[in-house]
Amino acid sequence: MKSRKEEYAYVVDVLPPEVALYRLPPKMRRDFPHDVLYAHLVGEDHFALLEVTLKKGASVDIGERVYVGPGTRDKVDKIVRRIKYEDLQPQGRENLRVVVRKIVEQKQEFFIKWINTAGPITLKLHSLELLRGVGKKKVQELLDERRKKPFSSYEDVKQRTGIDLVDLLTDRILKEIAGEDPYYLFATPPPAQTT
Repeated sequence: MKSRKEEYAYVVDVLPPEVALYRLPPKMRRDFPHDVLYAHLVGEDHFALLEVTLKKGASVDIGERVYVGPGTRDKVDKIVRRIKYEDLQPQGRENLRVVVRKIVEQKQEFFIKWINTAGPITLKLHSLELLRGVGKKKVQELLDERRKKPFSSYEDVKQRTGIDLVDLLTDRILKEIAGEDPYYLFATPPPAQTT
């Protein structure tokens, strides 16, 4: 099984320490600095939500891509924990939609490959049906079109089927991040408990 760790993530919110620390359990609160900025990030590959501390003097912008993998990081100091959607501040939730859409637009090749190879989850449920507004008839139309010729881009899908794939994928990923569905096609399931 491939690793579910993120190499890069996008900033969805920046928090002063007093806001970030009050949610941590007392034992963790003692171990993390009280004089640095905290940020909430969404991973680029598995859409995991992360809470991190930034290095002293480092500043980040909403939507900025930062390195969170192993080794030397330029702006991120420590990964504090994985968080749930509910742990995001209201502004962070709004920014999350914009950032996820940006990731979906940038990873067109990955998502087009998925649409060209997606199969059934169960005998009665196709993975394409998990996209909002796609029912049995639309799934059949997608399957017929991809049998004729594999899709090559989001625009190709839209022209041949009338589906705006970027919006549907963004909605699907946000639903998975929020833990609103038992099926996870793209996002890592939220942590059982934030610690």
